[in-house]
Amino acid sequence: MLSPLHRGLRGVELRVALGHDLVMSSSPNIGASYEIPSTPEEYTCEWGVRWKWVTNAEGGRYTDTVGHPLAEANDLTAYKMPDPLGASMQPIYEETRQLVAQYGKTHVVFGSLYQTVFEAAWLLRGMQALLSDMLINKDFAHELFELLTVYSLVAGQEMVAQGIDVLWLGDDFGTQRAMLLSPRTWREFIKERYARLIAAYKDQNPSLKIAYHCDGYIEPIIPDLIEIGLDILNPIQPLSMDPAEIKRKYGQHLSFWGTVDVQNTFPFGTAQDVENEVRERIRTVAPGGGLILCSAHRVQPGTPLENVLAYYRAAREYGGYPVHTYEAVKP
Repeated sequence: MLSPLHRGLRGVELRVALGHDLVMSSSPNIGASYEIPSTPEEYTCEWGVRWKWVTNAEGGRYTDTVGHPLAEANDLTAYKMPDPLGASMQPIYEETRQLVAQYGKTHVVFGSLYQTVFEAAWLLRGMQALLSDMLINKDFAHELFELLTVYSLVAGQEMVAQGIDVLWLGDDFGTQRAMLLSPRTWREFIKERYARLIAAYKDQNPSLKIAYHCDGYIEPIIPDLIEIGLDILNPIQPLSMDPAEIKRKYGQHLSFWGTVDVQNTFPFGTAQDVENEVRERIRTVAPGGGLILCSAHRVQPGTPLENVLAYYRAAREYGGYPVHTYEAVKP
């Protein structure tokens, strides 16, 4: 029998057929949207960010930024931010409503508010300019972050109103071995704004869970994220942070979504390597609850199909709550 990966299914239908427990909108991001389907080789999104499609050696396609609307700005008076409740946003909210209606009784429904504050800011300003602002032009940086916080508040509350179970926020602050920003700078510009957003979303729906995506090494701010109400941390990139150690330290406060390596194991390992890593994650991160097993980012083009199938076989064989195969790892 052919697996769902052989049947030409896509998006939510594929994930459901593969046995995923959660579903999420496949619409473009809320915010400065990348990888908008059916766009020219270069295009400008409604935020004014200029994008260019790039094809890699394996045949995968992604977009890279080639222009930032605030790159030369001295203030924000001339910039008009899109309406978070405008016409372009309605298909995203409508898809979310449909997911809740179709899958809300059988799956956990995620709403995505990725590029919540920091990433949207550097897409508008440019990374180098924004990092400089945070050191020597702080009033500009605070004003820009505040505009984006207000946008995310309105858009996120509209997403919560659709009946989702989890709201997914995200800004990348980690590199492979260290944080892109110092923890002190993160606390100065970002922490309080995230705290306000999370509090507002949970005031709107006290049963709502908040997930947060941040690639790379961010352990210095994990206690801060717990303090401001985070429930689920993604993706626990295993070549940057040891999932077992992160579970041991913070598992009483957080659930972990991800943990399976896409930098080495998925693309360059064998099917047995993938199975072994899935078993190890279940052994070390699943005990006591709180593991949403997943790849630690997108599985890239060129990854052997056998490895993808091995992941799903291993997850089905060794995973599952409330009972699993392995003993809990002792602290």
